[in-house]
Amino acid sequence: MGGARLYERFIRGRLVEALSDTPVVLLAGPRRSGKTTIARSMSNVGRVYLTLDDQTTLEAARTDPIAFVRGLDLAIIDEVQRAPELMLAIKKAVDDDYRPGRFLLTGSANVMTLPRVADSLAGRMETIKLLPLSRSEVLGRRPTFLDAVFVGHLPKPKNVIIGKSLIELTLIGGYPEAMTRAGGRRRQDWGRSYLTSVLTAIFAISRTSRS
Repeated sequence: MGGARLYERFIRGRLVEALSDTPVVLLAGPRRSGKTTIARSMSNVGRVYLTLDDQTTLEAARTDPIAFVRGLDLAIIDEVQRAPELMLAIKKAVDDDYRPGRFLLTGSANVMTLPRVADSLAGRMETIKLLPLSRSEVLGRRPTFLDAVFVGHLPKPKNVIIGKSLIELTLIGGYPEAMTRAGGRRRQDWGRSYLTSVLTAIFAISRTSRS
């Protein structure tokens, strides 16, 4: 994530579980929330990693999606929203071979609104949403509050953060790159640039889908 500190993402266990019984798993979330970092970490277990941020790979996926998918097994396809044409090809591949864990896809939060995506893999794909870092992930402590409540125990809060400290943490947010900025003005500049980039991308996708 651009040289930022690497945090353990607790959602990784859910991905492993979903891939154990589902042919296609989509990790969806906002840009720069850590999807690519998680996807790359999954490539060390015998999965080939492909990113559609690479222009050559993107052109191959768009030009002949069936040939692109043919032969792929236990594959990770990053930024799949860049080539929605792949979804029908993945559907065919999965229908021909319905083994679990064949494809791990990542895409921006609005990927399911794209044409040919929402219906193509219905019943064949599980979607897991990734949000920016939680406070527990920043601290490296797995949350136990809900587990304790469900067994009838109400834990006493520890290290309660209130007042100005709470406001500061809220303004910092959970995007790793923003968290590395020194001072509120630099984080604000990052947030403004991020928002502009996202809105520009959404506008471009909207124009493409209408054409």
